[in-house]
Amino acid sequence: MNSIIGFFSFVQDRYQEILRFFIQHIELTVLSVIIAIIIGVPLGIIITKNKKVSSIVIGIANIIQAIPSLALLGFLIPIIGIGSKPAIVMVILYSLLPIIKNTYTGLVGINPNIIEAAQGIGMTESQILKMVKLPLALPIIMAGIRISAVTAVGLMTIAAFVGAGGLGYMVFTGVQSVNSNMILAGAIPACILALIMDFVISKIEKFATKKKKKKMPSKYKKAIAAILCIIIVAGSVFYYNSSRNRIVVGGRNFTEQIVLVYMIGELVEKNSDIKVDYKPNLGGTNIVLSAMKSGNVDVSVEYTGTGLVNVMKHKLIHDPDKVYNTVKDYYNKNFNIEWLNPIGFNNTYVLAVSKDTASKYNLNTISDLAKVSNQLRLSCTIEFTERSDTLGPLKNSYGINFKEIKGVDGGLRYTALNEKKSDVIDAFSTDGLLKQFDLKSLQDDKKVFPPYYAATIVRKDALEKHPELKEILNKLSGKINDETMMELNYKVDSLGQQPEAVAHEFLKEQGLIK
Repeated sequence: MNSIIGFFSFVQDRYQEILRFFIQHIELTVLSVIIAIIIGVPLGIIITKNKKVSSIVIGIANIIQAIPSLALLGFLIPIIGIGSKPAIVMVILYSLLPIIKNTYTGLVGINPNIIEAAQGIGMTESQILKMVKLPLALPIIMAGIRISAVTAVGLMTIAAFVGAGGLGYMVFTGVQSVNSNMILAGAIPACILALIMDFVISKIEKFATKKKKKKMPSKYKKAIAAILCIIIVAGSVFYYNSSRNRIVVGGRNFTEQIVLVYMIGELVEKNSDIKVDYKPNLGGTNIVLSAMKSGNVDVSVEYTGTGLVNVMKHKLIHDPDKVYNTVKDYYNKNFNIEWLNPIGFNNTYVLAVSKDTASKYNLNTISDLAKVSNQLRLSCTIEFTERSDTLGPLKNSYGINFKEIKGVDGGLRYTALNEKKSDVIDAFSTDGLLKQFDLKSLQDDKKVFPPYYAATIVRKDALEKHPELKEILNKLSGKINDETMMELNYKVDSLGQQPEAVAHEFLKEQGLIK
């Protein structure tokens, strides 16, 4: 009962935000499905004329459908950037198979005697298509569209992964912060939207099969075409003018990065006339870096150790200044991205255990953990199992050999530890959830993990266009230590405060904005 009351209280507090994401989700989904129909139905009609071509087209659509959605987004980001575009393209591609296949099946399944009768009374091919084939095949075609529409609602939740917004933002953020109310606030409206889409399309189907649509006079068609052209041109001009004095601040998909995105964005907006587009929750390091290299993101926060090991594939360096200078020089030469002054905190990796586990096995360091690791289960992020600066070096340096390793993402690993489904997790030293779950961080006594000092990074062309950015962004230099960053994360993850509010409060406390 308390959980239900808590959920409704959460919705009441955040209803405006939920409504905004709900509207975004509708816009993205409807646009994607409409484009998929415009492409899929004609394609399904065309391939009925050639069986060999139909096999190829449907085969390609099947292959696309088999590609994991996140992998498909990964392919699309370097080509078309981040935001709504890759999300819409992904959903269109996934929606094509049922539309093409059902259109093709509906048309080729018509009784040949009916077609022969139509030909016998002198009807042309186009007349047969419009007056005989399509009306008979319409129920099957609409079934394919309904499948695509309902599936599109669920798929579009992944749009948040590339900064397109929608209800997926609530789901992803809820998973990261172990906030079930936030997850439900994103998932329930998505389910409702899927049911609404199915209901509306079913009504359209009934209407279309019962009534013949009257032809629109050509003068109205020309007027509508002219209005659409005007809207497109006006929209393009408006977008061009509005983007001239605008930058995009982007970040990865965990609480700390989301807070920093809003902090940097507000710092810029309150200290200049530059407008900011906020793109938090963009996924991993490679997605953000790809977005910066392609010009879709201008400013972000990166960590020195990530730049050194993940991006450069460089051997480990433990001197913080040397790591900073190494990555700064590399990004400058290879990506035209400038590292500004460090913000102050070192968000390095740690291994964490519950106080009970630490007491039971007398754990203070990772060396202590290594001695009993074959009795313990590790739940860690998927990235932790793959990176060259994490699990591999731990095994090599400490001889760690866990009883079981499970790759999970976001705050789910904290949930697993809390529910005693694992014994050890990976974490970042500034995670607010470490404080919430009262965990013990084990000392990296052999210093396997490199330093991960955070710094703002900026595209050089953005600095050339807005030279005042450097001075503004460097106002954060040295302002946030490890304890402060953990407290900011804690306010979001555990106290349920909104990241933009936490960022705003910090900037005011530091006198960085009025």
